Amino acid sequence: MSKYYFTSESVTEGHPDKLCDTISDKILDAYIEKDENSRVAVETFASKNNITIAGQVTSKSDINVEEIVRNCIKEIGYHDSNIDIDYKTCKIDINITKQSPDIALGVDIGGAGDQGIMFGYACNDTENYMPYAIHMAHKLAKRLTEVRKNNIVKFLRPDGKTQVTVEYEDDKPIRIETILVSTQHTSDVTTDQVREAVINEVIKKVIPSNMLDDQTKIYVNPTGRFVIGGPLGDTGLTGRKIIVDTYGGYARHGGGAFSGKDASKVDRSAAYMLRHIAKNIVANGLADKCELQVSYAIGMKEPLSIYIDTFGTGKILDNEIVELIKNRFDLTPDGIINYLQLRKPIFSKTTNYGHFGKDDLPWEKIIKL
Repeated sequence: MSKYYFTSESVTEGHPDKLCDTISDKILDAYIEKDENSRVAVETFASKNNITIAGQVTSKSDINVEEIVRNCIKEIGYHDSNIDIDYKTCKIDINITKQSPDIALGVDIGGAGDQGIMFGYACNDTENYMPYAIHMAHKLAKRLTEVRKNNIVKFLRPDGKTQVTVEYEDDKPIRIETILVSTQHTSDVTTDQVREAVINEVIKKVIPSNMLDDQTKIYVNPTGRFVIGGPLGDTGLTGRKIIVDTYGGYARHGGGAFSGKDASKVDRSAAYMLRHIAKNIVANGLADKCELQVSYAIGMKEPLSIYIDTFGTGKILDNEIVELIKNRFDLTPDGIINYLQLRKPIFSKTTNYGHFGKDDLPWEKIIKL
């Protein structure tokens, strides 16, 4: 039997990079809600009690960007500039221009908004066809936020990270080797108090007991203290958590980030479509795991290439699956947008705890091939 260990990480919605992703996607949804044909590419940068919004937007919508930003920071739970950021007093700088007419020339006729490569992946590790390590890391990160917002653990603050190392035998997860949780907290608690709360209210509530044993190592706040967090502890930037957003490193990622981009940007929409196709290849029993790649040229409708790897688990030949994909799915930008209904303001749902594996997103729907 072959044995190996694989590690994936996740972050909470209060992580400075995820704060920026969330703001960018909230702005995107606000534009789309009033004008479904909005073209949006918005970046957010967060540092010591400062938020900078920059990017390109072409839309009939008129939105209050500053109000969206402050409400987003408040919703996450940041209100203290001494230890992270304050939604009431932070400085907000907005620099949004219109989309380049040179790019619009190609997008207006239904072409891709940029060149690039995109990947999609699925496997049968879990019920939602995600790799086991990133699936569990997301569940831990989400639980950290739940116990904080529901006052189950009153001394937690929004910033946090999780990491899970899984032991595999013959490509199947058999146990968890290591769990790492780093979570921001108030200054009036001890390391032991934080560790006890995280183990009892987060780890034991999330991780199946049969995946833990006496050899599993658990680390909580390894430095012993995590009071300063958010943009005060580390700057944040849209698009810096792309491996958290996808498959935790278990599968490849394309060249672009997701958040803040409307669906005319194939960085986002094509990655969603490939996840949908890969998931359904596995769900329909055509393979146990599947990775897909497509490539696009700016302004061109059809992808330049389609690649598939089922890692020797395919029930039919890989080139036969490629032909099935070509016959079954429209991979033009407009075809993807229409198929997945990506002109709706759904992108804020995707931002935290992974863009894949959530049942209420259209690309996660299982169909019959």
